[in-house]
Amino acid sequence: MLPAIMVASFLESTVVPIPLEAVMVPLMQASREKLWLIALMATLGCLIGALAGYGLGYFLFDLVGDWVIETFSNPEQFEMVKSKMESQGFWFVLTLGIVPIPFQIAMLAAGATQYSIIGFLAATVIARSIRYFGLASVVYFAGNKAEDLIKQHKTKSMVMLTLLVLGAWAASVLLK
Repeated sequence: MLPAIMVASFLESTVVPIPLEAVMVPLMQASREKLWLIALMATLGCLIGALAGYGLGYFLFDLVGDWVIETFSNPEQFEMVKSKMESQGFWFVLTLGIVPIPFQIAMLAAGATQYSIIGFLAATVIARSIRYFGLASVVYFAGNKAEDLIKQHKTKSMVMLTLLVLGAWAASVLLK
């Protein structure tokens, strides 16, 4: 089960832009004794996928970049992403790692713009840990009611979390 969640997380972060939460929450509820390990494996799978996406952007963007942009985005959106990476990469990756926007955009942009791999990995680990360990925390405290609680408050939670991250981002820009 744990290797499977790692592979699923890798695939979600690379080629299948479908949120993993739909599988993780019931799995965490069924295996509460392993919920923290499930969150860790999901984070590691995503991190490996993020490295693959970064490498793809870094080394192969000239060859496959057009296909990726057309599949997951559009040229105008990618140019905006590229500009954000160059000016505010850490916060950009952190934000895209939390909000329900395909993370492939951030990975490819980070690699294509040759953004610091350390900054990229730090933002990825923080963002995905917030998502996956946040889910584990909800399951830990809410038990069998976690799935209903998440469904009921998902949009509000995402809005609040996004606003917190954007607020921290804005504060970092203002304090420079």
